[in-house]
Amino acid sequence: MQIHDLKPNTSRKGIKRIGRGGKRGTYSGKGQKGQKSRAGHKIRPALRDTIIRTPKLKGYHNKPKSEKTLVLNLNDLNKITEQKIDRAALENRKLIRKSVKYVKIVGDGEIKGVKNLVGIDVSASAKKKIEAAGGSVTSK
Repeated sequence: MQIHDLKPNTSRKGIKRIGRGGKRGTYSGKGQKGQKSRAGHKIRPALRDTIIRTPKLKGYHNKPKSEKTLVLNLNDLNKITEQKIDRAALENRKLIRKSVKYVKIVGDGEIKGVKNLVGIDVSASAKKKIEAAGGSVTSK
């Protein structure tokens, strides 16, 4: 073995550098115009474009912290024939659903007959009308 037979373990070939003249033509393999032919081109991600295209809504929107109260009028209580009215009676008459958490009776309309409300929220005007008709209101 002689000194001219020795070869290095790593290759001496460097990385291909385009766009600096040489044997690749005037465009150096990058084509003609466009974003990809420019130096330092950065392609924006598709998510960025969708964010820009979505309309901006004014205001600050939060979901309500508690569920809304279902309001019933005194006229609705006239549909129930029993004297004792509670959640079960309202559900049986299909005035409320089982999924409704809060029910309140307001004093709109007139009440016929004696009604005893148990465990249902009642407004002050509705309470006066129920007691004037001979009924009673009992909280939980």
